Amino acid sequence: MSVAGAGNASATDTPHCPSGYFCAFEHMNFTGNVYLAAGSDASWPERINRKDSSWANAGITGPGIPAWVKVYPLNFQLGASTICLAPGREVSYLSYANDGGRSHGWYHGC
Repeated sequence: MSVAGAGNASATDTPHCPSGYFCAFEHMNFTGNVYLAAGSDASWPERINRKDSSWANAGITGPGIPAWVKVYPLNFQLGASTICLAPGREVSYLSYANDGGRSHGWYHGC
């Protein structure tokens, strides 16, 4: 995700994810393998694909920057999103989103 020329862009901090990233964790409570992404991904790597159980959004916020993250059950951001995270939001477990992610995208809201 590029922030060049974004003006008043700022990082959103979360305890479990580095600034500027979306993180998906293999197990609940932010444990196990972690997948970090600074941009959208149409197909998650095998280590996290349909193995996600907790999530954190530490993305960049600012005018015109897509800062919300939606996780999808199919590759290429297809299907109804399983979870949508506002900037700075973390979710340690959500039963209906558990082990459901295969791709994600950054947006201007849910």
